[in-house]
Amino acid sequence: MEVRVRYAPSPTGLQHIGGVRTALFNYFFAKSMGGKFILRVEDTDRERYSDESLQDLYDTLDWLGIKWDEGPVVGGPYGPYIQSERFELYKEYAEKLVKDGKAYYCYCTPERLEKVRQEQIASKSDYQGYDRHCANLTDEERADLEAQGIKPVIRLRVPTEGKTTFHDVLMGDITRKNKDVSPDPILLKSDGFPTYHLANVIDDHLMGITHIMRAQEWIPSGPLHILLYEAFGWEPPIYCHLPMVMGKDGQKLSKRHGSTSVRDFRAKGYLPEAIINYVTMVGWSLDDHTEFFSKEDLEKCFKIENIHKAPGVFDYKKLDWFNGQYIRECSDERLASLCTPYLQEAGFISKEETEEEKKLVLSLIPSVKERMKVLSDVVPLTSFLFKDEPVTDKAVYIAKGSNEENTLKALDEGSRILLSGLKEGKAEAEIEEELVNLSKTLEIKVNGVFQPIRVAITNSTVSLPLFDSIRLLGLDETERRLERAIKNFKEN
Repeated sequence: MEVRVRYAPSPTGLQHIGGVRTALFNYFFAKSMGGKFILRVEDTDRERYSDESLQDLYDTLDWLGIKWDEGPVVGGPYGPYIQSERFELYKEYAEKLVKDGKAYYCYCTPERLEKVRQEQIASKSDYQGYDRHCANLTDEERADLEAQGIKPVIRLRVPTEGKTTFHDVLMGDITRKNKDVSPDPILLKSDGFPTYHLANVIDDHLMGITHIMRAQEWIPSGPLHILLYEAFGWEPPIYCHLPMVMGKDGQKLSKRHGSTSVRDFRAKGYLPEAIINYVTMVGWSLDDHTEFFSKEDLEKCFKIENIHKAPGVFDYKKLDWFNGQYIRECSDERLASLCTPYLQEAGFISKEETEEEKKLVLSLIPSVKERMKVLSDVVPLTSFLFKDEPVTDKAVYIAKGSNEENTLKALDEGSRILLSGLKEGKAEAEIEEELVNLSKTLEIKVNGVFQPIRVAITNSTVSLPLFDSIRLLGLDETERRLERAIKNFKEN
C-alpha cells in the first residue's frame, strides 16, 4: 500500500505553529515511507475565507521547502484540490445517500429549529439537538414543502442505537454511543455548500488518503466520520490524532503566549531550518538525546510510532536557542544576505545596496554572529555604527552593585587604560586584565567598569564584544564618544 497523506487547512487565517506542525508530521511520514504528500484547500467557509490566507499557506510551505506531490498549482490525478471547485461532486454523493436511505431531505426553517432548541432548554430535556422532524416525510409531504419554495438541507441518518468505534494509532480504540453523536447532522446546506464532515470524508476517500494525521481536537468528529464511511460503504483510513501544542503554562498555544503565526516568526528572523527542526520535536522524538535534524534527516528517520501521546510544549526560549545555533552554522556570506533586509528596513543601508555596503555588512557578520538569536537582532547590535544617539540617562551607565561615583571613576580611568593601551599596541587580553584590576581597585564588580564603557561607545547596554565594537567604529570615533560620555556624566 502506498502511503498517501494530506494537509488540508482552511484559508481563514495565517498559518500557525500548530497547523504547520501537522503539515510537517504528514510530510515527513509520507517521505519516510516513500509515499505522497497531498495539499488540499478546504475553503467551504466562505465568510471567513481570504485570498491573503491562501497565499500565506503557499508562501509558508514554500519558505519551509515543503513541496506537495499533488494539490493546487501542481495538480494531480484526483483534482481539483480546492473544495470550492468540487461542489457538484459533494451534491452527487449526498443525493446518493438519500437514494440509499442513509440520509434525508430536511425542510425545517431556522425559526422552527430555534423554537425546538428553546423548548428543549426550558424542559431540561435529556435530548438536545435536532428532533428528526423530517426523517420520515412522505413523497407527498416533500412535494408540498418544495412547492412552498423551501430549499432543503440533506441530513445524515445517524443510528439511534449501538456504538461506533474507530482505532487511533496513538490513542487506541475510541468508542462513542451513537445517540451521543451529533443527531442527524447536516451534510449539504440549502445553498449547495457541503459541511466540513461531508466534504472531508468524500475527498479523503476519492483522493486515496491512507492515513489521516490531524490534531486531537478532531477526535470527537471521529465516530461521525466513521458513520459516514459506513453509509457510503467505504473503508476508512488509518487515524493518528496528534498531541496538542501547548504553552509552558499548560494551556493551548495561543497569541497570549506570543507570536503563533509562521509569518511573524519569519519576519522576526527565524530560519526555516530552525523552525522545521524545533517544531517537529514538539510532540515527537527519535530518541532521548538527538536534538538536531535537517529536513533531509527527518525525511528518512521520521516514524509515526515516535509521536508522543502527551501534549507537546512550545518553548519560545528553546526555539531562540535552536535558531541561534543555526545562525552560527550559516556561512558569513549567507548570513550577510539574510541580515541585509533588516538593515535596509532600519534605514542603515540603501535599498539598492551598493558594493561598499555589501562589504560593510559582510564585515559585521563575524562580530554579530555569536550574539544573534534571530536575524532582526542585527539592527540593535549594529545601530551604534549607523546612528549616534548618546545615552544621557546616568542610570543606564551604572551597573548593578555600583554607584554614580564609582561609575564616573570607572568611565574616566577605564577610558584612559583602554585608549592608551590600544594606541600603544597592547594585546586585547592585557588591556582587559588592566580593566579587571581597575574594578578590584574600585571594589566593584567587573561589569561596573565594562558597562559604562560599552554604553559610552555603543549607546546601549546590549552590544557586540567591546573590542569588536571598537574595531568597527574606529579608534578616533571611539575616543570621541568616550570623551563625550565623561563630559556629559560630569555636567549632568
